[in-house]
Amino acid sequence: MPAVSKGDGMRGLAVFISDIRNCKSKEAEIKRINKELANIRSKFKGDKALDGYSKKKYVCKLLFIFLLGHDIDFGHMEAVNLLSSNRYTEKQIGYLFISVLVNSNSELIRLVNNAVKNDLGSRNPTFTGLALHCIANVGSREMAEAFAGEIPKILVAGDTMDSVKQSAALCLLRLYRTSPDLVPMGDWTSRVVHLLNDQHLGVVTAAASLITTLAQKNPEEFKTSVSLAVSRLSRIVTSASTDLQDYTYYFVPAPWLSVKLLRLLQCYPPPEDPAVRGRLTECLETILNKAQEPPKSKKVQHSNAKNAVLFEAISLIIHHDSEPNLLVRACNQLGQFLQHRETNLRYLALESMCTLASSEFSHEAVKTHIETVINALKTERDVSVRQRAVDLLYAMCDRSNAQQIVAEMLSYLETADYSIREEIVLKVAILAEKYAVDYTWYVDTILNLIRIAGDYVSEEVWYRVIQIVVNRDDVQGYAAKTVFEALQAPACHENLVKVGGYILGEFGNLIAGDPRSSPLTQFHLLHSKFHLCSVPTRALLLSTYIKFVNLFPEVKGTIQDVLRSDSQLKNADVELQQRAVEYLRLSTVASTDILATVLEEMPPFPERESSILAKLKKKKGPSTVTDLEEAKRERSADVNGGPEPAPASASAASTPSPSADLLGLGAAPPVPTGPPPSSGGLLVDVFSDSPSAVAPLAPGSEDNFARFVCKNNGVLFENQLLQIGLKSEFRQNLGRMFIFYGNKTSTQFLSFTPTLICSDDLQANLSLQTKPVDPTVDGGAQVQQAVNIECVSDFTEAPVLNIQFRYGGTFQNVSVKLPITLNKFFQPTEMASQDFFQRWKQLSNPQQEVQNIFKAKHPMDTEITKAKIIGFGSALLEEVDPNPANFVGAGIIHTRTTQIGCLLRLEPNLQAQMYRLTLRTSRETVSQRLCELLSEQF
Repeated sequence: MPAVSKGDGMRGLAVFISDIRNCKSKEAEIKRINKELANIRSKFKGDKALDGYSKKKYVCKLLFIFLLGHDIDFGHMEAVNLLSSNRYTEKQIGYLFISVLVNSNSELIRLVNNAVKNDLGSRNPTFTGLALHCIANVGSREMAEAFAGEIPKILVAGDTMDSVKQSAALCLLRLYRTSPDLVPMGDWTSRVVHLLNDQHLGVVTAAASLITTLAQKNPEEFKTSVSLAVSRLSRIVTSASTDLQDYTYYFVPAPWLSVKLLRLLQCYPPPEDPAVRGRLTECLETILNKAQEPPKSKKVQHSNAKNAVLFEAISLIIHHDSEPNLLVRACNQLGQFLQHRETNLRYLALESMCTLASSEFSHEAVKTHIETVINALKTERDVSVRQRAVDLLYAMCDRSNAQQIVAEMLSYLETADYSIREEIVLKVAILAEKYAVDYTWYVDTILNLIRIAGDYVSEEVWYRVIQIVVNRDDVQGYAAKTVFEALQAPACHENLVKVGGYILGEFGNLIAGDPRSSPLTQFHLLHSKFHLCSVPTRALLLSTYIKFVNLFPEVKGTIQDVLRSDSQLKNADVELQQRAVEYLRLSTVASTDILATVLEEMPPFPERESSILAKLKKKKGPSTVTDLEEAKRERSADVNGGPEPAPASASAASTPSPSADLLGLGAAPPVPTGPPPSSGGLLVDVFSDSPSAVAPLAPGSEDNFARFVCKNNGVLFENQLLQIGLKSEFRQNLGRMFIFYGNKTSTQFLSFTPTLICSDDLQANLSLQTKPVDPTVDGGAQVQQAVNIECVSDFTEAPVLNIQFRYGGTFQNVSVKLPITLNKFFQPTEMASQDFFQRWKQLSNPQQEVQNIFKAKHPMDTEITKAKIIGFGSALLEEVDPNPANFVGAGIIHTRTTQIGCLLRLEPNLQAQMYRLTLRTSRETVSQRLCELLSEQF
């Protein structure tokens, strides 16, 4: 609010503010405000017309009352009337009131827009500035619609004053952030770039903010800004502090503008022009050199401004990742900050070095600071700095220092803050697996991890150690021996009991020859922990016991006595009771051959990506060091053959239980909660009736399937009882699909069992892993099922999703085709016209081309056709075909075994309402399938 002086004439406002400040209680303040509101209301409603001064004074009082926290429900029209005044002070108060009190959805916005429009066209730059400020402050969609086309004209007009240009640039930035679709790109975009050369640095600063935001969404439109930004940055960096006196901040020339220009350059790759690139390198070297110079002032503002420019320059160096010399110098500069007395600098240095560690040029330089980082981990008082130190140790780890870093992290874990323990556990588990030369060290590390921080060891971690032990014959005996010894401790964490139960159940026979670890000793050791464990762990141990019956016939009677006890057969938990009954029955009725088949050793898990890394990403969020590591695989040769094993069967239906929820996104191994799915036929005679037959496809299933060829999200099936929705994403040969089952009724669905059914051919070419869902779906509720997908080789069929459940005592059986099609594994590829037709000629063999001429089924709309081709997965190549009416696309189908290049050409004939679609790929079956799928879309 403008300062109120005696000369301003608003004495009544000054008296009112004084009265408010002198109130002794809240009640007295409210009483005085109510009295003033009544007075203002009477003045506004009175017969006597108020002059501009009185309106301004009363509107000012209302604004002050609002800022005190009281609601104002009148006075808006008077404020709008002030906008039409020719006096600056009255217009200013009107705009201030509108900016603060008028809601963006208010009906008054139209009246305000008229006044703003008049002021935008005013020759008085002060009035134009007030209007621009109001637009930016309100920022409503209505204002964007009204003025988004006008403001760029003001911004690039030759006669616009510098102060107005600044306001116009920032106002346009505000509108673009709130309503980007309403800001038109046009001729002004090329002209606004040249504002970076403006003589007024205030205009350049505002323009840099605007261009940076616009360039993030439309990089091609603003790529000419790179050379201008480098030129302006060079002039600032090489200037003396006296050259830019108005914009020098504590001996640092234009630090805010420098930061903005460096941030703008991070929107683009390194410049291709050698001259521009050389000039930029000189700028960055100069900034690094200045960081080594003694400070020109001892004040903190000087060091803050200087370091702000330095850190942004280092961010640009990391972003370009192309100049080894600069990267190493940046690393050395950051290394000096690691021991700086200022905590914020140490934090920022650690954070920047995390990203530097992912570069092949600077990784070795980062590793030289390992002792300093380890010391920071031990001595830092600020937990956020210690967390960044953990991140940096994780990022700089490779095969040469893995054991040292893992040992230091384990040592720190014993005293680490609770808030970061889980993250440290995940990182230790990842590093131990990734860089394990000897897997006995890996097993020791994970068991030590469980001992030190068992409460923070997530399921993914102990699932993973089991998967690795199952897949590696050379470590199974050692793992069994080690967990047996670890379980002998008086107090064991429950996660250790889970790992021990699983490993001994599978590989206890490898150590049974030692009298110290005889079968009976193993059983008594595990059973001594049984009563201290939770229900899921007890369920796992019961599965281990039945495994022992197969491995060690001599302990069969002892185990049957345990299973027969009242504490098991009459257990209050239905899961434990059911297992005890079934396992006891199995051990009694089944022959030795059946037992050996049902309880055979778990097969090796198929390879897949580690779920621990996925969990760490989820915990840390996007754009963290883990994402950088994922994106930069330069050092992947140091990594052990790391994809993670996953369950082999996608369609095995089982009864979910607290301990059975181990199949799914994120790679949980199936814990031995019962007989393997492969032996289900043998169990029929012992336990249950045969499963119900699969229902035929539901009506409309084919149509719904076709709709999902070019999209990934939506409703796949719906009837009076059930709605099935999909949400999926695909990258290269991998995909992830979430299936949502919605109960549209008010009655529970019972025994709800969705199953994926694949033919033998499809199973060989498409790998699916599912996560079980809760067998009970409440009325009006929705449950979610995750499906992990991998394309092994090209395929033509689609899996069938069969859902069986009971509703009100009636058995329901629904089948739909799941839209997992070959084009989902398309990765778009941009190609120039010459490259396209060169490749097109190379694929000229008859078996490589498939062509289809067909009648259009839908209106021949150009934009819809483009959207469908892009949705199909290929890149839409503009200005490639000599006939502009034709559509051409290119992409690569990714499978586990190969990559298949694909080119397509769609020729519409509007007069005949026909299409000709031509597909050329290196494999005939792929051409045929893609042609079939795409033809159905038009």
